[in-house]
Amino acid sequence: QVQLVESGGGLVQTGGSLRLSCAASGRPFSSYAMGWFRQAPGKERDLVAAISRSGNSLYYADSVKGRFTISRDNAKNTVYLQMNSLKPEDTAVYYCAARSSYSATTYYSGSGDYSYWGQGTQVTASS
Repeated sequence: QVQLVESGGGLVQTGGSLRLSCAASGRPFSSYAMGWFRQAPGKERDLVAAISRSGNSLYYADSVKGRFTISRDNAKNTVYLQMNSLKPEDTAVYYCAARSSYSATTYYSGSGDYSYWGQGTQVTASS
């Protein structure tokens, strides 16, 4: 079992930056692959970025490539999402997710792949 708590959301102007954090507690953080998802009103929850247990394998949705960076600090039990050059279409509730992973180098791209979810944090980019 792992508990996830997101922070760092807020209101920012178009072109601005935010860094989301997701703090995990419970079982050893290094045993979990992690993902960041987002859900805008009336839309499905979509994967934004994912990272393997080791941090060596990364995935980004095409819509955020070159603007967002996912990283993790296993010593701090935290995964981050650095978001730069924010656009109005990035506005959504952002969720952190975790799943236990035997492989150190596999990331997971489906919401059904994840067992644990945070409560979400609102990100609003205004034009």
